[in-house]
Amino acid sequence: MPSQDIKQITVDGYQVGIIGLQEVLEQVAKEYPQAHDRKIQEELLKRLGRKNYIPAKVQDSYAKAFLREFKKFLGLPYEEDKASALDVKILGPGCTQCDRLTAQVMEAMAEMGIMGNVDHIKDIKEIGKYGVMGSPALLINGQVKCVGAVPPKAKLLKWLEEAKSQIGAKVMKKR
Repeated sequence: MPSQDIKQITVDGYQVGIIGLQEVLEQVAKEYPQAHDRKIQEELLKRLGRKNYIPAKVQDSYAKAFLREFKKFLGLPYEEDKASALDVKILGPGCTQCDRLTAQVMEAMAEMGIMGNVDHIKDIKEIGKYGVMGSPALLINGQVKCVGAVPPKAKLLKWLEEAKSQIGAKVMKKR
C-alpha cells in the first residue's frame, strides 16, 4: 500500500485521516453491490479498523462517516456531516503565498480562540474538485472566500467571525 493512501474525512465535524479508504471502498463496492447500509457500515468498520484506530465510543460516528464516503464513491446521494467546528481549506501547490495564507489563518484562529480544522490541499487533482482557478484559494466551511491573493488580516478575521457565529463553533478558553 502506498504511504500516500491517507484520506481526510469528516467524523462528527472533525477531520480525521483514514489509511486505506480508497482500497476498502473499491473492495466493498465489488463484494456487496446491493447490501443494506447497516451491512456496508459493519464491513467498512471491520476492514478499516485493521489499519486505523477507531475508539469504541465513536464507532457509530465513524460508521456513518464511512457510509457517507462509500455513497460519495458510488455517486449516490448522501447527507453531508454537519460541522461542529470551523472547516478551513487552503488550496494551492505549496507556494510562498499558500504557506503565508495557511500561517495567517492559523494565527487568526489562535488569536480568536476558535477551534477548527485547517487543511492545506496541495494535490492538483483534489484542488480541481473545488472548481477554483487560482491559488491560493481560501474556503471557510465550504464557501470560497478569496482566490489568487492573501486577504488582509481584517478581512480574514471578519470571515472567521462570521463563520464561527453561523455554526456556533467551539471557542478555546484563554488562560
